[in-house]
Amino acid sequence: MTSPRPRTKKPPRWLLRTPDPDAAARLFLFPYSGCGASMYQAWPRRIGAIDVCLIQPPARQNRIAEPHYGTYENMARDLVEYLRPYLDRPFAFFGHCGGALPGVEVARQLAAVGLPLPQRIFVSGQVAPHDGPYSRLFALGRDGLRAELGRIITALGGEPSGPLVEMGLTVLADDLEANRRYSPGRIIVHSGITAIGWSEDTEIPTKLMDGWPDVSVDCRSVELSGDHFAFLSAPEALLAEIRRDLGPVAGSPSE
Repeated sequence: MTSPRPRTKKPPRWLLRTPDPDAAARLFLFPYSGCGASMYQAWPRRIGAIDVCLIQPPARQNRIAEPHYGTYENMARDLVEYLRPYLDRPFAFFGHCGGALPGVEVARQLAAVGLPLPQRIFVSGQVAPHDGPYSRLFALGRDGLRAELGRIITALGGEPSGPLVEMGLTVLADDLEANRRYSPGRIIVHSGITAIGWSEDTEIPTKLMDGWPDVSVDCRSVELSGDHFAFLSAPEALLAEIRRDLGPVAGSPSE
């Protein structure tokens, strides 16, 4: 009698969808604390010739049964291995608030193992690593985080029902703890950085983002109109900044 073959473990689904093999460049989007990749549902599939690729961390949405990554260092280590096949053309990272720093750590670890680096890291509404950890949410208890999660769900266009909020509460707390634990001090990345502040952002005012030029010799800072959640709708002003900095390598028009 033939013994049954051992089941092979499915690889983690770090991308919500398979990258376009014909795209000229790729932009990997990291989700906000407490959220999954579908938070970028309003973003276009492509920005000119740039394929928009959605990072999906564990412990949420289609990966809800998997354990949380724990630290940005752990998350980056796994992502470096997973993304190897998709680094064969120009690429960049985008993250807002709690989604910004993982991209920085992935870039650091890519450099450490000699893999291709992102042409650009777009950091939105977040302080530089050596100025953190920083978040108003660190001081909130469970009830405060529950209210905050309801606000996030509403900003995403959902209805903050009890079960939905309770399901996401642990993820939000774990994401915030990963943010709190990320204290690499002064670091240098060998990728360009575009630091994007928002004029009405009371969570991370633009004035708190002045440390990013210390992280990269190629850093450009810009302030766009909108509040902390303005990035969710993929406003044209934000897409224009991405096209401005990635257009040449993507072969896409600058307008």
